[in-house]
Amino acid sequence: MLLGPAAGALLALGGCAGVRVEDFAGERPTLDLRQYFNGPLVAHGVFQDRSGRVVRRFVVQMTGTWNGDEGVLDEHFVYSDGRTERRVWRLRYEGEGRYSGSADDVVGRASGRAVGNALHWTYTLRLPYEGRTIDVDFDDWMFLVDERVMLNRAEMRKFGIRLGEVTLSFTRLQP
Repeated sequence: MLLGPAAGALLALGGCAGVRVEDFAGERPTLDLRQYFNGPLVAHGVFQDRSGRVVRRFVVQMTGTWNGDEGVLDEHFVYSDGRTERRVWRLRYEGEGRYSGSADDVVGRASGRAVGNALHWTYTLRLPYEGRTIDVDFDDWMFLVDERVMLNRAEMRKFGIRLGEVTLSFTRLQP
């Protein structure tokens, strides 16, 4: 009986340390964006507000192409309200699992690091909001499940305040 509360306390304390991408060094399969984001993909996702309520669903058709360490990921979004959007990422492999990227609606550069099956990726995205735009910080985690499926969870913040979370499931399509 005492093992249960003790284990729970240890887990709670461990959660305070924070997750680091290095914690996934032994996880397989190994995530290499140059391989995973090469060819056709589809993603299904939801946006949840800070209370956890799903406020938007979407599907993304993507095509990734790489020439050495330079890549392009062309994303076409269709939202549950019928709205569409396109984002074209220009990606660069920097070596040692490090990646950088840019897109027209990304403020500055995105940067991240892949270790094991995980990628931790951070960037600021300029989003339309009530007839204007706002800059929102994304703390993005991707986890390769197998050769075809990757899960993605991104927390969105503005001035350090949590706005919500985006969850996606990517699937590589057969060429």
